[in-house]
Amino acid sequence: MKFRTVTLSLLALLSAALPARAEDPGAYPTRKIKMLLPYAAGGGGDVVGRLLADRMGKTLGQSIYIENHTGAAGTLGTQMVATSPNDGYTITVGGMTTHVLAPAIYPKLPYDPIKDFTTIGRVGTSSIMLVATKNFAADDIKGLVALARKGEPIQYGSWGVGSTGQFCAEILMQQTGIKMDHVPFNGIAKLAGDLLGGHIALATLDMATATPLVKDGSIKALAACGERSPSLPDVASYKEQGVPFDRSLSWAMYAPAGLAPPIAEKLSAALKEALGDTVVKDKLLGLGITPQFVAGEEQRDINARDIAAWKLVARDAGIEVK
Repeated sequence: MKFRTVTLSLLALLSAALPARAEDPGAYPTRKIKMLLPYAAGGGGDVVGRLLADRMGKTLGQSIYIENHTGAAGTLGTQMVATSPNDGYTITVGGMTTHVLAPAIYPKLPYDPIKDFTTIGRVGTSSIMLVATKNFAADDIKGLVALARKGEPIQYGSWGVGSTGQFCAEILMQQTGIKMDHVPFNGIAKLAGDLLGGHIALATLDMATATPLVKDGSIKALAACGERSPSLPDVASYKEQGVPFDRSLSWAMYAPAGLAPPIAEKLSAALKEALGDTVVKDKLLGLGITPQFVAGEEQRDINARDIAAWKLVARDAGIEVK
């Protein structure tokens, strides 16, 4: 009896040491899915994630719940996704900063934005708005360039060093030869407040923040960095105003690297279906995001090319976060 007890104990220990049997990819999903977002609750990225989670959950037949993990400009939460099990039960929505700009400015980024992720697909594209106070002396890029060439000192605000807003301003300076002094703010809400209060006259804002302020006449928009946005269709893009820049600023969905192809395909199909939903499309457009599905592998290749291009911008501008 004693021998039998010892034998059973050893078998129990051995069983505990063995890895759990992997789930059949064809049966996925059999439980809730976590969407880990590197954004603060209520912010633009969080709203996008929750919108997609709700619609995709209906397609997949399992609820998708949200966990927010902020810090280090979104790279902390993104790293957590990279190191999560690649079983399809942890996904994220990444923007330009987390998957394209971060590797251009962080010399010791704790994850590889290409190798450490399975790209599920593109969510859509967005622009950054170059905006100003109502009484600013320029109404467009031509006027801004003329103002700068007169020797007028020009400051612009962005929501932080290495933000997409700073990159858009640096591209404008590199392509036009003008000089502007960067004033980094601690967050976009503070920047928008100071712009409205007249404490800074020129700034870059994301579409979700800029759109209502421009529409109600609180501020004016000079140009769209990226594409002309359906949210503000009267604002011409950089390229349309003679600045040779037409790269898309995209949002995409990711999972940890090594995700089984059948699971990746199910998630991709659910994302594509969500983006075709009228309610989802209208809400994304309201956030300044143009819904545009691109398959995972194609978006992965686009990201790789964009990282190389933005690294050159960062190098020439001396943008680096240590």
